[in-house]
Amino acid sequence: EGKQVRLILGNAWGERASAKTFSEMFYADAILEADATLPLPDDHEDRGIYVTDGSIEVAGDEFHKGQMMVFRPGDTITVKAGPAGTRLMLLGGETLNSPRHIWWNFVASSKDKIEAAKVAWAAGDWEHGRFQLPPDDNDEFIPIPE
Repeated sequence: EGKQVRLILGNAWGERASAKTFSEMFYADAILEADATLPLPDDHEDRGIYVTDGSIEVAGDEFHKGQMMVFRPGDTITVKAGPAGTRLMLLGGETLNSPRHIWWNFVASSKDKIEAAKVAWAAGDWEHGRFQLPPDDNDEFIPIPE
């Protein structure tokens, strides 16, 4: 049908990815040929699409590479690829029920957790610390901003 979808995390379209998650969510990579369509899963409260290449049409509106759309809960959404096809990042899940704090690459439910993350990242204990890098992926280190 002119589409390839890889479910990376969570559950969508009747499938479940093998990676463990701590809440209901989905994250998928989709490649659609020109004019191919793909329904967005409707069993997640929050859902969004990021266009990584090409363009799409949703409900008569056109969106291009670099744009992200977030949809209202409950709306039935179908994506149609533009004339050159498209590549998309599709994601969604449960609505967060409390405020979130963001600093640099850290997102947490409290400012204290952000401060603890800063200390842990600065310590750089990738083997035993809070942040563990994949095996053989510790050649690069991005220092914490000052």
